[in-house]
Amino acid sequence: MYYVNVLLKSHKFVIGAFVLVSIVLLAILYPFINTADPKDLVAMAFEPPREGLILGTDNFGRDVFLQLAHGTRTSIFVGLLAGIVATSIGLVLGLISGYIGGLIDDVITTFTNMFIVIPSFIILIVISVSLDVRSATLVSLIIGFTTWPWTARAVRAQTASLRNREHVNIAKISGYTTPRIIVSEILPYMASYVVMAFVLQIAAGILAEAGISMLGLGPHDTISLGVLMQWALLYEAPATGAWWAFVPAALFIAAISFSLNYMNSGMDEIFNPKIRGN
Repeated sequence: MYYVNVLLKSHKFVIGAFVLVSIVLLAILYPFINTADPKDLVAMAFEPPREGLILGTDNFGRDVFLQLAHGTRTSIFVGLLAGIVATSIGLVLGLISGYIGGLIDDVITTFTNMFIVIPSFIILIVISVSLDVRSATLVSLIIGFTTWPWTARAVRAQTASLRNREHVNIAKISGYTTPRIIVSEILPYMASYVVMAFVLQIAAGILAEAGISMLGLGPHDTISLGVLMQWALLYEAPATGAWWAFVPAALFIAAISFSLNYMNSGMDEIFNPKIRGN
């Protein structure tokens, strides 16, 4: 509760959270208001916004606003699952590497650096191209397994700086096992950073999904914000002046990314002693 009260004092965090919650509520609630299938044809192709069609229709004559709500659900799901996977991998490898050190540290650090040198988006494209079927869950897992290195590197650096602190040495003398020391004496001191890393990983996951979807490598079985952008470009919505078919999806991607990064910036100001001291 203390941390919630502190975070609510950050204007950046509050603004970012407000934008994100507003978008999430729209994505959750609107499909209950309009229970139609987003794939249903409701009018002619690329009809402009009018009464009953808030954002007009797409290239097939489907309700863009309804698709936007369903697509936002999928994109947020992808971001959350990818964020959980990437943060978990980065956290585990970073903790092991930073605390144990030695040969294990060298191996994990080398492995991490290899992933960092090769752009994760390239790896993501190569893996996606090799798959015949790509569900939203599978896309999420692929993104998570290719975007963990920066988190691992940062966690490793923090763990290495904490492992020789007095409270850790006392735990060693007391006979604590390595897993217990990591969980009880090191991880709590990194909780704020882990949360911040998770928030950034969610944003990275949503942007990664949008990027590969615009290349035609996104989920096959569902609608996402990236898939909406891909359809609009494929059927030349910009060339025909049908801005409603692609601008809202682009704005939603930008708004979600902005809100998550703004929340992270607010948390950084609160939890980072160097910034907080200015």
